[in-house]
Amino acid sequence: MVGKYVDLSDSYKSLNEALRHAGLINHAHVKIEYIDSETLNPDNASRLGQFDAVLVPGGFGKRGIEGKICAARFAREQGIPYLGICLGMQVATIEYARNVAHLDAANSTEFEPDTPHPVIALITEWKDADGSIKKRDAQSDLGGTMRLGAQSSDVKTGTLAHQIYGDVVTERHRHRYEANVNYLDRLRAAGLVISALTQREQLTEIVELPASVHPWYMGVQFHPEFKSTPWDGHPLFNAYVRAALGHKSGRKNLKAVA
Repeated sequence: MVGKYVDLSDSYKSLNEALRHAGLINHAHVKIEYIDSETLNPDNASRLGQFDAVLVPGGFGKRGIEGKICAARFAREQGIPYLGICLGMQVATIEYARNVAHLDAANSTEFEPDTPHPVIALITEWKDADGSIKKRDAQSDLGGTMRLGAQSSDVKTGTLAHQIYGDVVTERHRHRYEANVNYLDRLRAAGLVISALTQREQLTEIVELPASVHPWYMGVQFHPEFKSTPWDGHPLFNAYVRAALGHKSGRKNLKAVA
C-alpha cells in the first residue's frame, strides 16, 4: 500500500479490514506492507516488484503525490495488479495522461493550479438532485464542497468493472476533484477505458486497462471499503485479492521454469 499517512496505519483502517475480508473469501492471508509515497521515485520504484499487488489509497494535498504516480506507472508497466482508491484513481489517470497520452506535465489543479493539462479538476457548477444549481471554487469551504454519500453509476459492458459489479455500481464518495470531462476522449483514444460514469452528471467513476494490455488495473473514484463485511467481503476487493494471488502464482511458475 503506497500512501502518505503510513506512519499511522489506522489511517487506512477500513481499507485494511476490506483487504482482510477479501483474504477470507479467497482463503488467503493478506499481508499488507506500507510504503511512504514521499520516499518513492523513478529510481527506486522497482522495489514494488517484490509485491503481489499495489494499492494506492485516498488522500488530500500535494505531499507524496509524485510517489503515488510512480507507483501507478510501475504497476502499469510491469503488469502488477493495481487498485487505486479515490486519489489512487486520480493519480493513475494523471500517470496515464503523461506517459501514454503524451499530455506533458498533466496534473490535477489541486496540486498544480496552472498545469497545462488539468486532467483532474474541480467541478465548479453542477445540478443537484432537487434541480438546484450548486457552485463552488478553490476557496470554498472544504467540507461543503465535497461529493459525499452513495451515488449510482452505469457500468460499461465488456469491462472488468462489469464483471465485478454488473450494470450498475452504487458506492459511497468523499472527494472534491473529478476527472476532467474535457480530456476523456483523448484518454480513451490513448487506450484508457472509462468503465463507469455517474448517471446524473456523467462523471468518471471507474477507469481501467483492457485485459489485452494489463491483467488487472483499475482505479475507482469512490470508497468501496465502507461496504465490505467479514461474511461476504466486497466484490471489488475480492476480485483484487484474487488477481494478486494469480500474480503471485504466475511469479512462482516463472521462477520454477528458470
